[in-house]
Amino acid sequence: MPYDEGLAQIMRDDLCDVIGISEKKMFGGIAFMYAGHMVCGSHKDGAMFRVGKNQEAEAKAIEGAGAMMFTGRKMGCLIDVTDEAFVDDDRRAVWMGMALRHAQSLPPKP
Repeated sequence: MPYDEGLAQIMRDDLCDVIGISEKKMFGGIAFMYAGHMVCGSHKDGAMFRVGKNQEAEAKAIEGAGAMMFTGRKMGCLIDVTDEAFVDDDRRAVWMGMALRHAQSLPPKP
């Protein structure tokens, strides 16, 4: 399995009441989308949240978050979180809220 299904299931559970969430394979894992925009995802090395440029520094200031690297390059607007931080309900809720607000602020993709 290229990504941690347990992490993906936690994300599904967190997002189950949000209307308009879909799942899409990407980054060698699975991403959760809102109106065509990525909110979060599970990849082979852990979990990520797309918090947007305006919230990136605030999100990274929370213990357990760092830059999201993909093929050796930093991905702007995204944070990568440690497994230990991800399973902390309080920290995950903050990042999930940031990611949802960011996705909801964008126009829907066709």
